[in-house]
Amino acid sequence: MSFYRDFNDKTAIATWNSQERKPYETITVTRLSPAVGAEISGVDLGKDVSDAQFAEIRRAIDENLAVIFRDQKLGREQHKRFALRFGGNLHRHELAASKLAEGTTYDPEFLSWRTGPESRFTAGDGWHPDVSCDPEPIFVSLLHVTKTPPLGGDTAFANSYLAYESLSEPFKAFLSGLTAIHDGAEGWSASYGAQPEDGKSFPASEHPVVVTHPRTGRKFLYVNRSFTTHIVQLTRKESDAVLAELFRHVEAQLPFQTRIHWTPGSLLVWDNWATQHHAVWDYYPHERWGDRVSVVVPGQRPTA
Repeated sequence: MSFYRDFNDKTAIATWNSQERKPYETITVTRLSPAVGAEISGVDLGKDVSDAQFAEIRRAIDENLAVIFRDQKLGREQHKRFALRFGGNLHRHELAASKLAEGTTYDPEFLSWRTGPESRFTAGDGWHPDVSCDPEPIFVSLLHVTKTPPLGGDTAFANSYLAYESLSEPFKAFLSGLTAIHDGAEGWSASYGAQPEDGKSFPASEHPVVVTHPRTGRKFLYVNRSFTTHIVQLTRKESDAVLAELFRHVEAQLPFQTRIHWTPGSLLVWDNWATQHHAVWDYYPHERWGDRVSVVVPGQRPTA
């Protein structure tokens, strides 16, 4: 790594850590790393969350990007009810039925899965934000893991603000105005072997390489190895070279990341635009089951 890149990394991290964080009055927030992740306690999500508590939860997500609530007794309707507090509509995933966990009743507003010794892959085993191929990608995801392995099965997160802010100024200027294609076939057919229903195709969308967050106004890097196929304004060779560097930049920078450890009864909520995550499959032959509900805000598309 060059001195200049190393200097940018340190400057970005210092700026991130120096941002003002007001104390919380209705919840307790314990940060899991300097870059991303926090644990929230003092909330029972099985009951109605007060407006004051929810406002602080929302602020904790803006500040920490991914938050986990432990020891929650949460049914499916309670899971969806809490998700709807974030506004918008509940997402219906293209693969919801094909990844249905054994013994689980189908609900199109849930993405459910079961990873076990017979599985060829696990959901999310690669760096990505969820369904960046959609025209209006998922804004907030809420994951409840219902069965955990005795050891392992963490979810890793990367801070996409830091991924952008640590780039050199000339590289930022070069990326400004570029757009990239995000293709569901890349994520689901190439990775999982999944095929769309007859007469249909998986979604593909064009999004800016650098996006401005609608809540915080901060810029973040919005390309990922799972869905992004090419940068529209570049030749294929140029695009492959630039994307390879950006993918490595997100995936290899440990100071931008954390690993969140699962315990039974936990609910993980994250900003799906300003992060990438990776489900770590290190628990074979044990099992990991989960249910995800996600929120899409109508009309909210990534913009530069």
